[in-house]
Amino acid sequence: MTFNDLNLIPELLRGVNDVGYEQPTPIQRDTIPPALEGRDIIGCAQTGTGKTAAFALPVLQRLNERVSNKPLIRTLVLTPTRELAAQIDVSFATYGKHLKLWHMVIFGGVKDGAQKKELRRGIDILIATPGRLLDLIGQGEISLGAVEFFVLDEADRMLDMGFLPDVKRVTAMLPPKAQRQTLFFSATMPPQIRSLARDLLNDPVSVTEERLEEPVDLVTQQIYFVDKSNKRDLLREVLASTRGTRVLVFSRTKHGANRIAKVLDRSGIDVAAIHGNKSQGARTRALEGFRRGDVRVLVATDLAARGLDVSGITHVINFDLPNEPETYVHRIGRTARAGASGIAISFCADDERPYLADIERLIKQHIPRILDHGFPPSQVPPAPTRLDGQRRSQGKPSSGGRSGGHPRGKRRGPRRGGRRW
Repeated sequence: MTFNDLNLIPELLRGVNDVGYEQPTPIQRDTIPPALEGRDIIGCAQTGTGKTAAFALPVLQRLNERVSNKPLIRTLVLTPTRELAAQIDVSFATYGKHLKLWHMVIFGGVKDGAQKKELRRGIDILIATPGRLLDLIGQGEISLGAVEFFVLDEADRMLDMGFLPDVKRVTAMLPPKAQRQTLFFSATMPPQIRSLARDLLNDPVSVTEERLEEPVDLVTQQIYFVDKSNKRDLLREVLASTRGTRVLVFSRTKHGANRIAKVLDRSGIDVAAIHGNKSQGARTRALEGFRRGDVRVLVATDLAARGLDVSGITHVINFDLPNEPETYVHRIGRTARAGASGIAISFCADDERPYLADIERLIKQHIPRILDHGFPPSQVPPAPTRLDGQRRSQGKPSSGGRSGGHPRGKRRGPRRGGRRW
């Protein structure tokens, strides 16, 4: 099957062809036809399966079928993070550049004056995070009473990040579900998300994407035991010995991310850092540089990396091990998008060894140890983890340990403000 078989209009096919897509992914193949017929969709799919195009293409086509000159918001796409909102905005711009529709992305961290000005012109498609959307609604700048299409993306992440009450406040302002089309996507379906879906959807078509192999099965994992004081030197050594062209380094803290980036920059490595203390403009520039290949190494905290979906990441390096083992799986999955493979390297200081044990128990395997490197630890590496042992209480460091920050949770760069294609 090709995109030509999905009954897409020529303008959208041109947009798809412009980015080199030929065959739809399974989630696109199963979602686009019923969505074009006006059916509600509940889709269960991982990041990296092509679900953005699965909702963007039918929304664009249905909007184009009935162009409106009224200054109203016709489509709302609600997403949990600024980075993901910006990426979705780029996707709408890419696929819909041959259509005469207006779109806009809004999120916190930037001044809202320009956003208000564009909103008053009228927007066909609004991509938003919950906080900024509710703020502008409260100021009387946004009305959702004319929304024809509602997309909720990454619903389970909304739950994880504590945004579910905000989502419910937003959806209460939408037209009744029988008077709009809703496309609902989530990687997992815990009970609270299923309940939300029942409230929002009207006789939906259920689309479940067959799960790809787990990241731990696709990623070559390595662990380096090292003293905390030698981690930066070891990082330089690893980067010098690897041919990784796009490397994502995780730090547990914002200040740690800055220190790592500064050390690498002094070593002549093209590097940028993203975390909560960076302005949105700085984060956007860093991400676009990373996508283009101008930035070889991106240093990030877990919260800043939420919603980061960059293809071609060859290596993930855990400069600090996360204090929650599930976060480790999410991190290394950044280099296993859409079934691809990659390499994950983790540094483990003496006080992080309990974190390593929890990780190995969660993934039910021992991570291969790299002992031959330039900065061996002063303490003897621990014995292999008992995989059937009990895990610690989540988020608590070992005795004498250091508690880190608790994690919550080709194309043009995204531009703020509304515009026409």
